[in-house]
Amino acid sequence: MKRLFIYIIAAMPLLSFISAPQSAFATTPAAAITAPKDKSGAAIEFTKTKHEFGTIKSSGGKVTAEYDFTNTGDKPLVIITVTNGGCGCTTPSFPKEPIAPGKTGKITINFDPTGRRGEFNRTVQVKTNAQKKAVSLRFSGVIVP
Repeated sequence: MKRLFIYIIAAMPLLSFISAPQSAFATTPAAAITAPKDKSGAAIEFTKTKHEFGTIKSSGGKVTAEYDFTNTGDKPLVIITVTNGGCGCTTPSFPKEPIAPGKTGKITINFDPTGRRGEFNRTVQVKTNAQKKAVSLRFSGVIVP
């Protein structure tokens, strides 16, 4: 009797699989998932999204990373905000005016290593009105005394 009960319990998932409607297992073609319905609008493309400072001195003063970008869309690009990477040691600056289609701009990140030591990896988020709403910019290095 115990064995029969175990067999019934083990067979239940199989029975639900067999009786499931065919639409439950239908797959969506990859093109339908990834293809945007509307290709118009602003689009941001960076020449790089990572910057390596290498080894810097804690007492050496602020260092700067620059990230150049182009509006590859057909509408003006607006940078809404750039986060500070989670600490007061990072100060971003970015264009406040809309960037016309085909035009370029620059986001500058100033990092102050004063009072810090060791490896660092920071990320700032760039939020825009582009099709891809947010882009991560990263920078890293090692701080020595």
